Amino acid sequence: MSSGNFLFSSESVTEGHPDKVADQISDAVLDSILTNDPNGRVACETLVTTGLAMIAGELTTNCWVDLAEVVRNTLKKIGYDSSDMGFDWQTCAVINTLGKQSPDIAMGVNSSQDHEQGAGDQGLMFGYATDETDVYLPLPIHLAHLLTKRLAAIRHNKTVNFLRPDGKSQVAVEYRDGKPVRVQAVVLAAQHTPDVSNQTIKEALTEEVIKKVIPANMLDADTKILINTTGRFVVGGPKGDCGLTGRKIIVDTYGGWGRHGGGCFSGKDPSKVDRSACYIARYAAKNVVAAGLAKKCEVQLAYSIGVAEPISLMVDTFGSGEVSEEKIAQALKSLISFKPAAMIETLKLKRPIYEKTASYGHFGRNDPDFTWESVEIAPKLRQAAGLKGEPPKK
Repeated sequence: MSSGNFLFSSESVTEGHPDKVADQISDAVLDSILTNDPNGRVACETLVTTGLAMIAGELTTNCWVDLAEVVRNTLKKIGYDSSDMGFDWQTCAVINTLGKQSPDIAMGVNSSQDHEQGAGDQGLMFGYATDETDVYLPLPIHLAHLLTKRLAAIRHNKTVNFLRPDGKSQVAVEYRDGKPVRVQAVVLAAQHTPDVSNQTIKEALTEEVIKKVIPANMLDADTKILINTTGRFVVGGPKGDCGLTGRKIIVDTYGGWGRHGGGCFSGKDPSKVDRSACYIARYAAKNVVAAGLAKKCEVQLAYSIGVAEPISLMVDTFGSGEVSEEKIAQALKSLISFKPAAMIETLKLKRPIYEKTASYGHFGRNDPDFTWESVEIAPKLRQAAGLKGEPPKK
C-alpha cells in the first residue's frame, strides 16, 4: 500500500446479512460435528432465501447430529423470528443434502506422499498484519467491524426497538504519509421496522453507533455521515437477497487491504488449508509485526493437494522491515511448521470454535479461542531474526 496521501475504504456486514447467515449456519454445522467427533471432516455450503435454508456438501464423521435443529437454532440466535421479516426460524423449510467426502480427496489428506497429513486442496493463502491499530488490523476494516457489532448489540439489548437483523457498514479513512489521520466517511445501512421515520433512524444510529465507535478525534465537520441512503430498508435478510456461504471473504479478512487467495473459510474443517493456512499465515504475520521486525507484514503460503510441506512461503514487509524478508522467512520456518497436522496442533483447531468466527471478521479479535491472534512467539522470532532486546510495547 502507498506511503503517500490517499483514502481507503473497507466494509463489514452484520450477522443478519444473508451471506453471513449462510456462513454462520455452515460453521454451526462444523461445530456440531467437531463437538462430537474432533476428527470429523466437514465441507458445508449453505443457501438461504425466502422461507428456505439449504445445506449441502460433504461429511466424514462417526457421529449423528440433528442438523435441521442446528440450522434453526442458528437462525433463532441471529434474530430471524418473525414471518413479518420474511424469515422465521420456526417455520422456514430446512433441506439437508450433505453427503460423503470423496475417497480420492480423503486419500490425499489422510496420508500424503511422505506419510504425513497432506493438504486438503491446492491453493494459495495470505496472512497480513500492521501496527496501525492495537489489534494489528488496518483501521478501515477494524472500524467497519466495530460499527456492525455495535449495530447488532443495540438491537439485541433493545437500546433501540426498530432494528432488524440485516445491516452493513463502510468506513473511508484518510491517510497522510501512509498513516491514518481522520475518517472521511461513514456509511451505515440498517434494516428496520416499517413504522419508524428516517430522521429517527439517523439520529439514533449517529448517537448510539457512530459516536460510540469512531474516536472523536477522527471525526470532524467534513466527515460525511450516510445512513440508509435509499430512504427505506424494511425488506432485508434472506427475503431481500439470497445468501450463500463464502461470499464475504474480504469482510472476513482485511477489508481489501491485504491480498486474498480466493478460498473462503466458513463450513470447512481445519484439514482444509483454505482455513488453517490463512489462520497460521495471520499468526506468522502478526508475530513478525509484534516482534518489531516490520511495521506491516504479509505472508503467503501455497499448497498442493495431498502434500504436507507448502510449495512456497513468501514474506513481504512493504519496505518497513528492520531485517531482510529472507531473514524473516527463515526465522518463521525455524519456529513454525506450516504442515497441515502441525498447524492444527499449534493453533488447536479441532475445537468447536467456528460459529463465532463467521461474523465480524476472523482476525483482530481478543478472544482466547482465536489462537491465531496470539503473539506468544514474538520474542523468539525477534531473536531468531538477529535482533536484540525486547519487542516494542503495543
